[in-house]
Amino acid sequence: MCGIIGYVGPRECKQLLLHGLERLEYRGYDSAGIALLEDGRLTYTRAVGNLKNLRAEAGDSRSPATTGLGHTRWATHGGVTEANAHPLAAEQPEKLAIVLNGIVENYRELRERLVEAGHVFASETDAETVTH
Repeated sequence: MCGIIGYVGPRECKQLLLHGLERLEYRGYDSAGIALLEDGRLTYTRAVGNLKNLRAEAGDSRSPATTGLGHTRWATHGGVTEANAHPLAAEQPEKLAIVLNGIVENYRELRERLVEAGHVFASETDAETVTH
């Protein structure tokens, strides 16, 4: 289980996403994160534990981003670490971010094939296989 929120629109979205995640925190309390599209590239903020940790990490500074994605995670595959917190990305994190609610049942087989093909993984999650 997890909570997912996204925003595309005319308003600055950092605080919108954080507020939305607060309302979804009961759906995932192991870690949380946001990805913001700033100046044509994605930037990430992730934290382990309660959402107040993500708020502290994100800080009070404003962001010009009007497009973003947020996620609260209940860990299913991979430990409760910042590296496993969503949003996740593959080799070009400035271009692609995903969040996933669910389980990729055959992720071990997929990951093995991707590693053999030269892909490098940054997390222990099943969700990261989707980015690759």
